[in-house]
Amino acid sequence: MLFIAAFCIYRSKYGKAVIAIAYDPDVRYGGRTLKVEPYGVEPLADAERHGTPFSQFTVWLGSNLTIADFALGFFPVSLGLSWFWTAAALAAGNLLGGLALGLCAGMGPRWGLPQMMISREIFGRIGGRLPALFNYLSTIGWFSVNNILGSYGLRILVPQLAFWQAALVLVVVQGLLAVFGHNLIHWYERAMSVVLGLIFLILSVTLVLHHHLFRYHPAASGAPPWAPVALVVAAALSYLGSWAPYASDYSRYLPRATPVKQVFRNSFWGGFIASLWLELAGAGVAVAVHGGSGNPIAALHQAAGGLGALAVLAIVLGGTAADALNLYSNALAAGALNIRLPRWSLAVIASLVGLGLSLWGSGSFEAYYENFLLLLGYWLAPWLGVMLAALYRGRLGAPGRALAAFLAGLALSVPFMSSALFTGPAAQALNGADLTLYVGFVVSAAMAWWWGRGGRSRVD
Repeated sequence: MLFIAAFCIYRSKYGKAVIAIAYDPDVRYGGRTLKVEPYGVEPLADAERHGTPFSQFTVWLGSNLTIADFALGFFPVSLGLSWFWTAAALAAGNLLGGLALGLCAGMGPRWGLPQMMISREIFGRIGGRLPALFNYLSTIGWFSVNNILGSYGLRILVPQLAFWQAALVLVVVQGLLAVFGHNLIHWYERAMSVVLGLIFLILSVTLVLHHHLFRYHPAASGAPPWAPVALVVAAALSYLGSWAPYASDYSRYLPRATPVKQVFRNSFWGGFIASLWLELAGAGVAVAVHGGSGNPIAALHQAAGGLGALAVLAIVLGGTAADALNLYSNALAAGALNIRLPRWSLAVIASLVGLGLSLWGSGSFEAYYENFLLLLGYWLAPWLGVMLAALYRGRLGAPGRALAAFLAGLALSVPFMSSALFTGPAAQALNGADLTLYVGFVVSAAMAWWWGRGGRSRVD
């Protein structure tokens, strides 16, 4: 228990001033960093609220200066896009993804709940389990993606380690952060924002000075680049936007009166700056090595020259920053599924499952990563459409209607899918351009908005 001393002056029945020491029994966690967070998915009392909106900038900056962003930068180069189209597509995707992240983070102070529990308020107790299940699988998937890349990097720094040993070391570090929970994670992301920001600034300057990135022009195919541009926009949107289903997990401790605009701005800029920066760095490395390495980490080591070890260290640290969030939010998603175990034990379980997935996916990383990234976004867009329609209209119909809007958006977007596993007829007609995210979002948002007229309750 955290005892809060307060000097309370009052008059006794004898008219004398008495000074008493009181404590707030509702405060069990407060702002302490080295304490295992005692809360799971339940609403937070106002007495537990703490922090400032700037914490949202550092948590999303630190967690996105990471290896998955860097690896994503290889994607447009592999599609043959010029440097101009690469930068434009990545900027557009991150703009949209940052909007999704900021809008969802803004829900945290008002509700005092994790994102999947807010989702349950809108979709209903039963219907809300479907997005929670998708988010549970997504966070495990992102954890394994980052852990695979981080393990590659750790093996470059310490060649004596086998892959499974490197993966285990990282899982232990990331698992401890997730077990301690919210306050330690925020502290770690603040530290990583400074450390990784300085390292990547040095590496970015080195990359620009030693490699003629802006002179890069791939062999022209004669065809307009709209299809590959659409794929890159969708991939960048899918990555940064994939944080939206757990954005309020890291803003729900802010005081209830915290202005939503400040939470939005800090979350948007933290995620947008870090994600676009690292993706452009990844594209720059891909250009510098002429696609000569199938391993993005080895390519970075090669392109950085004498700073190779420092670059790889940054990649490894960035992976831990992202995966701490993935594990923590995975435990909260499990709580939203009514898995009745303590939050810290759910984080341990997620660590073990993620380790197994890392070992399984390490043999075919490129296909594993790209297929996962594309499939991830397909459920995200219709869910986000329903959530934002509920937020901005302020009313929604019966929970079953929210679920119906979500499923309709998901179903109607299928013809627009373009992936290694399936390409719909609409995507084929558009030369492979993937419009799934946009169709799913618009359909679900429109249906939820329409059904919200005169609905059951206010969403505030």
